[in-house]
Amino acid sequence: MGKPQIIETEAGEIVVMSRADYDELVRRAGPTEAEEDAGTARIVAERCARLTSGEETTIPHEVVVRMDAENPVLVLREWRGLTQRELAEAVGTSQGYLSDLENGRRTGSPDVLARIARHLGVPLDLLV
Repeated sequence: MGKPQIIETEAGEIVVMSRADYDELVRRAGPTEAEEDAGTARIVAERCARLTSGEETTIPHEVVVRMDAENPVLVLREWRGLTQRELAEAVGTSQGYLSDLENGRRTGSPDVLARIARHLGVPLDLLV
């Protein structure tokens, strides 16, 4: 980059530089607002496509509110319409273990929680 020329005026300082230097500064500044908007639109479109295809799902607000007050495994299992026995069999554990997990008597191993999250179709971090 060349050295910019600084000119003092009544309105304040004015900086004069070459077009190449200006273009380089703009490039380094990052994406334009229009580019950011296009990126956001692309992300939204991709998310909508995943939701429409069933690849992703959203959790209803009332379920999220319940998860703040209750055990997330219990809430998500009920939201998915499963009994303790059905979920336990699907993830390869006992109904008693799942009951203890839902009632806070157990914390659940990382492996079991990962299998539960996978079967319920939710991210693991919702359960831990």
